Amino acid sequence: MKIWKQFAVSVLLLAAAGGGYHVYESYLLQAGAEENRRGGRGGDVPVIVMPANIQRIEERVEAVGTTRASQFVDIVSTASGRVVELNFESGQRVAKDAVLLALDDDIERADLDESEANLQEMQQALERARSLRRNNTVSQAQIDQLTAKHIAAQAARDRAARRLADRTVRAPFAGVTGLRRVDIGARIDDDTVVTTLDDLSEVEVEFQLPEIFYGNVRRGLEIAAESAAFPGRTFTAKIANVDSRIDETTRAFRVRAVMPNPDLLLPAGMFMTISVVLDSHDAIMVPEAAVIFEGSQTYVFVVEDNKAVRRQVQLGQRRRDLAEVTSGLTGGDLVVQRGTQKLRNGSPVAILENDAIPARGDSADGGNPERRS
Repeated sequence: MKIWKQFAVSVLLLAAAGGGYHVYESYLLQAGAEENRRGGRGGDVPVIVMPANIQRIEERVEAVGTTRASQFVDIVSTASGRVVELNFESGQRVAKDAVLLALDDDIERADLDESEANLQEMQQALERARSLRRNNTVSQAQIDQLTAKHIAAQAARDRAARRLADRTVRAPFAGVTGLRRVDIGARIDDDTVVTTLDDLSEVEVEFQLPEIFYGNVRRGLEIAAESAAFPGRTFTAKIANVDSRIDETTRAFRVRAVMPNPDLLLPAGMFMTISVVLDSHDAIMVPEAAVIFEGSQTYVFVVEDNKAVRRQVQLGQRRRDLAEVTSGLTGGDLVVQRGTQKLRNGSPVAILENDAIPARGDSADGGNPERRS
């Protein structure tokens, strides 16, 4: 009975071996032949290459900032009284010296009339005295006394005129008013904020940068700003002022840039993301997928005379899926982008079209276990 079992097991093993050889012959050898056919010569490694391009890149630093009006003030009255006129609406654009608010001024007008009458009386008395002085009818002492009274009357008139003018609140500069905070009939004093006034013809964007960039930031540098309130729109500004001090706690310094705002689209206090271009230069750029990391070394494969040549390179900035090569390459070198996992220095290669090698299994590290980011 055991002999029959051993015989049956042997038959099954032979059948399995025959089937495996059939699969190897039908599929694996055929696949190998297809790969050799696609690669040109039998030993060539199929690769996809891309020339090392020279591009203009910019060194940028990102920050967040807040808009500020170029001029802004809380509108208050220098006098106390009851509001009888409000000549603005919230968000209204007003001109310089436009009347925003008026207080009751009956008493002040009466005081001004009285002071003007007194001044006129003093003026006439002084003129009569000067006329009589020519005939020595009055003394010089009387002339001096009337002159002093005339000056005092004129000062009293000026004070009355100022008190009357203080009953009217005017815009100190052209701008946009904020929310109205009082109504007609309300009694206010010099602590009551009537509204705010912002000059938004241009806005300042204030932001902070780390101290390591202090030597690179200067007046006139252009910045780009974006706001979530205006998706897809970029606003430009130029740096106007750089703080002369660095904060000891944050190790950052403040920067202000001026941004034109002719349509008054941007309000004060808006949060914005800032991008500052510190420098721009021409650089050799290669796909990041072509870069191989091995220990402390970085290298790429370059195709020369249909062979892969290993080049050690130094990297600079990264831009999306591209890396800057600061040394080791020249513009126009054919760099292997895909297919590096099978390459060695001096390997013969066959250059294929971009879609000839599937992306699967040939990612940024090319399947090479030695490549690290």
